[in-house]
Amino acid sequence: MSDEQMLGEGPPRRPEPAGAEPVRLEFAGDNAFELELRRRVDEYFRTTGRRPRDCWQMYLKSAVILVAFAASYVLLVFAASTLWQGLSLAVALGICTAGIGFNIQHDGGHKAYSAHPWVNKLAAMTMDLIGASSYVWHRKHVVIHHRYVNITGYDTDIDLGGIGRLSPHKRRLWFHRWQHLYLWPLYGLLAVKLQLVTDFKIIFSGQLGPHRFPRPKGLDLALFLGGKAVFLALAFGMPLLFHPVWVVAFYYGVVVLVLGILLSVVFQLPHCVAESEFPLPRDGRIETPWAVHQARVALDFSKRNPVATWALGGLNYHCEHHLLPIVCHINYPALSKVVEETCRDFGVKYREHRSFWAGVAAHYRWLREMGRPGPADDRTPASSGGGS
Repeated sequence: MSDEQMLGEGPPRRPEPAGAEPVRLEFAGDNAFELELRRRVDEYFRTTGRRPRDCWQMYLKSAVILVAFAASYVLLVFAASTLWQGLSLAVALGICTAGIGFNIQHDGGHKAYSAHPWVNKLAAMTMDLIGASSYVWHRKHVVIHHRYVNITGYDTDIDLGGIGRLSPHKRRLWFHRWQHLYLWPLYGLLAVKLQLVTDFKIIFSGQLGPHRFPRPKGLDLALFLGGKAVFLALAFGMPLLFHPVWVVAFYYGVVVLVLGILLSVVFQLPHCVAESEFPLPRDGRIETPWAVHQARVALDFSKRNPVATWALGGLNYHCEHHLLPIVCHINYPALSKVVEETCRDFGVKYREHRSFWAGVAAHYRWLREMGRPGPADDRTPASSGGGS
């Protein structure tokens, strides 16, 4: 396995197809940390005989999640006869839908599911099944977020527009004073926004924040439109054949509320906390190497909880994921020791929250700090969580 394959997308060193290139930003400094981490990870797989992808545990997990998703859907649409049955199944369906995103789609979208491109493509397409575009997600998440994570003006995942303030370098508005209270229920709207609004807006505008966004053509366009059609048929078409409009709308709302909160919280805990950093570029460059930057801005949480690791697709090992995105998440618990030791040897601070709820509390405190007037408005990169 080559170094480039192991570390994944990495910094913007390779040209994108015409029209797909994001705003350019260079990373400076010595890449000795990155090279040594690659060497140690390669050595781990060589000596243990484990596979970086095509892990049997991943295929078994995918089958379990998909069966649970199908069972929850069928029972909710065709069997539920009471409010409590419907609510329980809607919550279960929301959790299973998130499980598809955290596990199957996420690894497939990062090419971490399999060494075979067609397998990764099928896994990534499960995102279209649950209503969001895998085409849009790849460019928004893999190409932009993973390259420029927590860099204000480049990483669109930390830009909530005027609704909230996640970065100390964004303008604070007067109502952000209460964002630590009102953003939590708004997180529940993320899924429905992706399914019904955001994907279409990005495709039609050809723009994502400051980045040009290539409109899909050919098979990509067919997948985009076909995926939306299949989702709409499952979410609304089929249920409306058997239930009144208000019933379908109510249970759809429950499912997407559960899904949106889970997606938002899990992806906010590793990045939008005081322990993370929010560096600003100078003259079009970040003054740290790309891999060191990833370790500084992505925190782990609840690493010692195997249930959380299984359910969240290893996203609680978030530092490992950002450094090794093309490695199947099944390997993250073992590789975390390699990553932590390498960070220690190179003086790169390795941060984690001991539990999920510690991470939630840290994100709550960050939202409150970012909403307060005063010093938080003038935070500098050097004070944004420490250095290595």
